[in-house]
Amino acid sequence: MILAVGFLLTSMPALSQSMSPMRGVVTSFAEHFAVRVHPANPYEHSIHVLVRVYDQDFAPVAAKITPSSFLLGGQASRPVLVVVPFEGAVSRKVRICTESVPFPGQQTQIKAQICGKFLARRR
Repeated sequence: MILAVGFLLTSMPALSQSMSPMRGVVTSFAEHFAVRVHPANPYEHSIHVLVRVYDQDFAPVAAKITPSSFLLGGQASRPVLVVVPFEGAVSRKVRICTESVPFPGQQTQIKAQICGKFLARRR
């Protein structure tokens, strides 16, 4: 019986917050570049989502994120537009992260963070 329960638990799929794409290369002719990501919620309940941008060393980057914070329903995803300045560089590596923020008063207070890596080149 214990073996059957153990097998059942290991064969169940693990649900986790996701984002697509997780990697990308962007070419831009302007002073900024844009990436569209799609955070997804695999759970049945809603989650509060924040989208943030970091450089390759996880220092915050001043980017325009539309929308940067939103409520994402169960089994849903939505597009988010991220516009990042080159700041004078010819290329830039950034990490776009989707963070789920626990609702106040819940028993579990786990904050999940999923990050994708993106390389932008300016022409």
